[in-house]
Amino acid sequence: MTWFAGATRRAVVVAAAASAILLSGCALPSPQPTNTATPRPAPSPTPTATDPLAGLSVEQRVGQLFMVGTAATVAEAETVAAVRDRHVGNVFLAGRSSAGTVATAAVTAQLTALVSTESTAGLPLLVATDQEGGQVQVLRGPGFSDMPSALQQGSLDATALVGDAKAWAAELSSAGVNMNLAPVVDLIPSPAAAASNPPIGAFDREFGFDPATIVAHSKAFRDGMSAGGVHSVIKHFPGLGAVTGNTDTTAGVTDTTTNTQSDSVGIYRSEIASGATSIMVSSAVYALIDPTAPAMFSPVVVNGLLREQLGFTGVVMTDDVSGAAAVAAWSPADRAVLSILAGCDIVLVSRTPAVAAEMVDAVVARARTDPAFAELVDAAARRVIALKSGR
Repeated sequence: MTWFAGATRRAVVVAAAASAILLSGCALPSPQPTNTATPRPAPSPTPTATDPLAGLSVEQRVGQLFMVGTAATVAEAETVAAVRDRHVGNVFLAGRSSAGTVATAAVTAQLTALVSTESTAGLPLLVATDQEGGQVQVLRGPGFSDMPSALQQGSLDATALVGDAKAWAAELSSAGVNMNLAPVVDLIPSPAAAASNPPIGAFDREFGFDPATIVAHSKAFRDGMSAGGVHSVIKHFPGLGAVTGNTDTTAGVTDTTTNTQSDSVGIYRSEIASGATSIMVSSAVYALIDPTAPAMFSPVVVNGLLREQLGFTGVVMTDDVSGAAAVAAWSPADRAVLSILAGCDIVLVSRTPAVAAEMVDAVVARARTDPAFAELVDAAARRVIALKSGR
């Protein structure tokens, strides 16, 4: 969950996992090596007559597949280096800031000024944050509204929410932010279950407790953000509403009830049909879909369910792979490579930007030696560039 990744900048030390993590009566295998067969690329936007990758080096193509965090109050040196030296094409404002729009704009301007032919081939940065509302609002202060929680937003008329979200997007845009990792569309079974759902219900991040309410208000939120010039990323596929652990602080968080036909998955089918362009995949394990790996490392979840069964052709983003306990058993290099192999397009390195260099280098090395993996990189880069260009 990206908001937690920003809640603190101190590293989370997670003890090395035992040889297996018990999941619903079965064991989760030890992290898999990355020298597995590379799948065929998932569907991507049809290239125009001018290939958007023409003239881009392998390093620049790979750079488009990463989003690296920085404190919302300062452009941290590690993040600056990631953009300048490793061609990273996207950044995330983390933590909490009460400095307001003007101060935030100064931070984002420092980062966007790094864009050059040598760094990101002149392609613009996606500058993202978590501006959901309520307890999950990274940016506050002069120029930013105090946003109600998603649960409160869910009680509003959807038409009114479009207008509110457009105003919130205008505030983000004025601060140089063009992507919001929101809204949350996770389905909690009932109000009574919210308190025992640490990642979502405990913070009122849900629009409501039925698919119709969630879908209507998510679309309203997305429409408002789009009207204000900000991309939305819905999260966390295939749903965190049924878990009882927080993947940021707990390894082996497992959903034992969600399957491919669950209402939580159906919400994403509706979201895709109504124009969702970006989806974040969770780091929980889904025992009835693929019990062998966190969702964002699973080709079954990403390529099989999200892309092939639900037909999603937009940008798929991981949840944080840098500091979450759910992925601590894998090396940073393997986290990045496995995400791309699963079908993800943007690897989110929000909590611990220091590991970005190792991740980027691992993906570049694999792309240089594995032509099939290089095709996956190219397909993902095309989807990211298409989103940036509005196609």
